[in-house]
Amino acid sequence: MRQGHTVRRRGNAVVEFAVASTFLLPVLIGVWQFGYTFYLYNALESAVRNGARYASLAAYDGGSQAGAGFKARVKNMVVYGDPNPTGSPAPVVAGLLTANVQVVETFNGIAPAKITVGISGFAVRTFFQTYNLTGKPKCSFDYMGRFTVP
Repeated sequence: MRQGHTVRRRGNAVVEFAVASTFLLPVLIGVWQFGYTFYLYNALESAVRNGARYASLAAYDGGSQAGAGFKARVKNMVVYGDPNPTGSPAPVVAGLLTANVQVVETFNGIAPAKITVGISGFAVRTFFQTYNLTGKPKCSFDYMGRFTVP
């Protein structure tokens, strides 16, 4: 009689585990998804802030190409953490491209007064959903660098 009682308890444990796991597994995956998305957003925010800080102090070469070299260096700073990367560097966030970085100058006459750097068109893919980041994160600094007259 004692042995049959133990077998029934084991069966109860299996049923309880099956019922509990149907609720706990989605909750655990959701917590992981939130944490992963928050981690990536924080890494992007830090990269954008570093790029904007670099842009606010770097020499601006307006010229006929409207600062194309300046913008390329700022985008490289955001994506690779280096304005002039060599070799084949890894981006600070997997999948981030220089095409996802926007650099906008606000001018005071012909010299830049403010530099805004942001992320656009970058997708964070998680287990349940894909989050498209457009215009966020974004950071602005007043321009304090050297301006080269075109």
